[in-house]
Amino acid sequence: MSNSPQNRGAARERLRAERERQAKKDKARRRILVGGAVVATLAAAAGIGIAVANGTNGGKNTKVSSADWETEAKNRPFKQPANTTGDKGTAVVIGKPDAKNTLEVFEDMRCPVCAGFEQNVGATVEKDVKDGKYKARYLLGTFLDRNPMIKGSGSKNALSALGAALNVSPEAFVQYKKALFSAENHPDEQDDAFSDDAKLLAVAKEVPALKGNAAFEKDVKDGTFDQWALEMSNNFDKFVGADKPLKGTPGLKLDGKVLGNERGQAPQAPQAFTAMVDEALKK
Repeated sequence: MSNSPQNRGAARERLRAERERQAKKDKARRRILVGGAVVATLAAAAGIGIAVANGTNGGKNTKVSSADWETEAKNRPFKQPANTTGDKGTAVVIGKPDAKNTLEVFEDMRCPVCAGFEQNVGATVEKDVKDGKYKARYLLGTFLDRNPMIKGSGSKNALSALGAALNVSPEAFVQYKKALFSAENHPDEQDDAFSDDAKLLAVAKEVPALKGNAAFEKDVKDGTFDQWALEMSNNFDKFVGADKPLKGTPGLKLDGKVLGNERGQAPQAPQAFTAMVDEALKK
């Protein structure tokens, strides 16, 4: 083979052209790889987005407004739960009938301070009621459902479910209320979780008398005691409000007199509660 300058120049030209072709192939391959990675990433992101969407669609926070809940409730016939007395069953009294004293407890099922009271003082109230120190009358309201900052229907829905528990027995009512107010089950004030029947039924499984109780479950799903819940709420509103003796919840009255600090707030510690009760009973 000749090694003339012309031949050497032609060889270099062929080598340069081959390198350019190879460079173009490498560039094209990189584009394919990068493009595939982008598609895979976008697909994964889309999958995550779908999963998030599916995880949040139709969940417990899909709120039913207070007004809509009431409209539906009023279309159902009124039914008074067993173990209630008074006008339209708004007297829910737990304890020994011959107990001389009566502790009235005012609560809203979405109220976080009420949940704290039940978690800290509830066991003391249960013991006092069992011992006959007083009987307890529960007046439950739904004012938080009407709060424009949070809205919803969880207070009403939970109160209706409590009516279904009360229809089973007073003990089931007390245990179910305790379970709903527990730290494990009570939602944040702005979370309308109790508007979801599935949530209420899940918590009910912690109460032996309600677990697997078909009649109770049917009453919750059918809203059997929805109108009764409205009557309870209307009665509650007579006692609690800016222009009423009790300004908020939890509120306590012992034998008709407000039991609380100078602002009418219920004590949040068992010792303070007992001392306040004992002092009031001396008078």
